[in-house]
Amino acid sequence: MFNFKKKMIMKQGTMNILFFVLKTKLLKNGEAPILMRITINGQYEEIRIQRSVPLKNWNPAKGCSKGKDRASIELNNYISALTTRAYEKHKELTFESALITPKAILKRVFGKDETVRTLLGTVKEEISSMEKVVDIDYSPVTINRYKNVLRKLETFVPRFYEKDDITFHELSPDFIKAFDVFLKTEAGLCRNTIVRYMKCLKKITNMAIAKEWMRKDPFYGYKMEQDETDPVFLTNNELQAIMNREFDIPRLELVKDIFLFACFTGLAFADVSTLRPEHLEQDNNGDWWIRKGRVKLERRRKSSSITNVPLLPVPLAILKKYESHPICLKQGTCLPVVCNQKANSYLKEIADFCGIKKNLTTHAARHTFATTVTLANNVPLQEVSAMLGHASTRMTQHYARVMDRNLKDNMNIVRSKMGL
Repeated sequence: MFNFKKKMIMKQGTMNILFFVLKTKLLKNGEAPILMRITINGQYEEIRIQRSVPLKNWNPAKGCSKGKDRASIELNNYISALTTRAYEKHKELTFESALITPKAILKRVFGKDETVRTLLGTVKEEISSMEKVVDIDYSPVTINRYKNVLRKLETFVPRFYEKDDITFHELSPDFIKAFDVFLKTEAGLCRNTIVRYMKCLKKITNMAIAKEWMRKDPFYGYKMEQDETDPVFLTNNELQAIMNREFDIPRLELVKDIFLFACFTGLAFADVSTLRPEHLEQDNNGDWWIRKGRVKLERRRKSSSITNVPLLPVPLAILKKYESHPICLKQGTCLPVVCNQKANSYLKEIADFCGIKKNLTTHAARHTFATTVTLANNVPLQEVSAMLGHASTRMTQHYARVMDRNLKDNMNIVRSKMGL
């Protein structure tokens, strides 16, 4: 390779353009391939321009052919056109406030990045890609969240920018702040939902920055702080009320059993639904355990997501009750679980029958296990975390704050000392 310092070097600001030939990689016709190199602030990218020249005709000082024949004239005109085009693309990127890199300019010069990337168009493409791997890399709930974000953007973008779609370089911190206000006021979303939506949008903008479709992060200065919520769980009295209530309606009796099973195992609804006989193990003492990877985390390909729970008499009795159920025999599952939507609907009926005023859902069972069944009975936080399949005790600490027995114990000491 020739390595002259004074080839055809043209400048526009901090951009240098250089044309040179590969002397050591001659083509079959004996000519040397020509490369174009663009350097910006010490970084460079180079590409073959799909042209070649006899070594004897190449002028390394000027970066062009020194021949006078027709082929040499056409080659030099092409080199000149590439140089002019590179300057034009540099101006385009400057006007767009986009990240200017040698790679970005070469892509535009050679027509490899002519598609204008827009915000809404890219979100739609990402949703389509996610739908192709649904239940593999993405859950339906996650995809639906991105669709909700898209619908909100389709409403707000035309209002803020007065056009149907925008390029990424038009995104600004002002838009992010205004979109936040829109979601809070007109869309009527709670803070935690807004944060979840904004995280979806930020993943899109992070991708745009990584692919050099934009230069500045529009989320700069935006804080994704969620409001801390108290988990809904049953007290011991409420749990006993459901356990002692028998229903003549089969669907309610079934959902009651499924709910109680989750209350005494801590399994999420998806894990109860997919529980199979092979997930049940008996130890040397004859006691039964559930050892199962969490469905939600398996979709994300996380390895440290194993739930390991010893079975108490209540869930053991429920497993025995349904072991010969037709649906279990057909599907190979341990329990005949209905869909989550129906289960939540039936749980509201169960709550009414039992005089429970809380918003009872399938996930409240997992919260009940973490609080009333375990932490309230002095099961160590680390062990509760392991049974729940949490990646760290920090996730379980949320329940510990709700059921902080130290506070109660300390106040009992106060009561005793003060004779109350």
